[in-house]
Amino acid sequence: MAELLTRLDLRGATGALDDLLPAPGAIPEGPIDVVRDILLQVRRDGDRALRDLTERLDGVRIDTLRVPPAALQAALAAIPRELRTAFEVAHESITAYHRTQIHPDSVHHHAGVTVRDRRQPVDRAGCYVPGGLAPLASTVLMTAVPARVAGVGTVVLCSPPGPDGMIAAPILAAAAIAGVDEVYRVGGAQAIAAMAYGTASIAPVDVIVGPGNVYVALAERLVAQDGVVGVPSSFPGPSEVAVVADETTPVALAAIDLVVQAEHGPNGWAWLVTWSETAAQAIEDEVARLTAASPRRDAITATLDRGGFSVLVDGPAQAMEVVNHVATEHLELMTADPESLVPLVRSAGAVFVGPWAPASVGDYVAGPNHVLPTARSARFSSALRVDDFCKHLHVVSLDREALAGLAPHVVAMANAEGLGAHAASVELRATLDQPAEVAR
Repeated sequence: MAELLTRLDLRGATGALDDLLPAPGAIPEGPIDVVRDILLQVRRDGDRALRDLTERLDGVRIDTLRVPPAALQAALAAIPRELRTAFEVAHESITAYHRTQIHPDSVHHHAGVTVRDRRQPVDRAGCYVPGGLAPLASTVLMTAVPARVAGVGTVVLCSPPGPDGMIAAPILAAAAIAGVDEVYRVGGAQAIAAMAYGTASIAPVDVIVGPGNVYVALAERLVAQDGVVGVPSSFPGPSEVAVVADETTPVALAAIDLVVQAEHGPNGWAWLVTWSETAAQAIEDEVARLTAASPRRDAITATLDRGGFSVLVDGPAQAMEVVNHVATEHLELMTADPESLVPLVRSAGAVFVGPWAPASVGDYVAGPNHVLPTARSARFSSALRVDDFCKHLHVVSLDREALAGLAPHVVAMANAEGLGAHAASVELRATLDQPAEVAR
């Protein structure tokens, strides 16, 4: 049976992990150039560009971009009852978890200064939902629900149309459950451009969230660089998983969880990290068997041929060094004592502990968000959160006595920086009995 996971033996290795492990490399200029061209077309030609690009890239010609609100309710009524129930359970879990991220505005007092921290949601949020290899209806809930919890005024959703020119019914049904305000049948980098710059049909948004292929992820980065829209600091690109295993790990469970993320398709990463050579071989063989039997065999093979690795290490400490270095989107700890490894995790999008906590539960119904950092951006970023849809305003107030006490320090620092007007702004106030005197 052909091996799909490339074996890397780090036992006894002393070099830097950068030299020993492959890592997501720089995005080649090809995709960057393609995305820049798409952004330019949409910014210049608006709706016409969206229709032309959808015909060229998705193979379907569309007229009206917006999906009528009635179509969302019709899709909700038409989906199987068990799917609707699953959406409702997921919606409840995701809502309940994200509500824990809402905290009362804080008030800080120091040296006579009062600072109030006000959380202010953005006016419009854009959610991107992939619909190519798999119509990710769950992503509707994972993006729209925290926006709703945050208090966003208008939630906008873009997703690519299928061959019939319509967005997949489960996506529309999930949008109805999540309370999405506007749905547009446009996908790819062109959808990101439309939400960022605006067109005749799609008003611009303030924040864009959601995962996608490398073109979508790049488009999000580039429109953010233009300063026209906010995006979270993570890079929510192709899916990734790392499974830490030992001789006690159920082989079938470790193998299926590697395959789960790989079935999203090419450019993802799947890592098996273990100090048991016996476990490594058994799990590698089971991955190959599962892949051969899968209806998504081509997508899984495309991922594992490039990004599938089985890493042998000396023990738990080195295993955690490896997983922190690769900083995957999903990390599963499936060893005899997984809790002992949790304090050693420094970089991962989401951590799943023990054999009864597969990442697929996190993908759908656990509650925390499944829009997670990829391409090692978990080193500095986190899962999508309510705060990604909010601004924090600090409101500062002082009385005259407080200003008098702090004024000398303002003057000293302002003069050191050569900013005389800054110093004068507090010195002037010291000469007034009342601020109203300035008007006379």
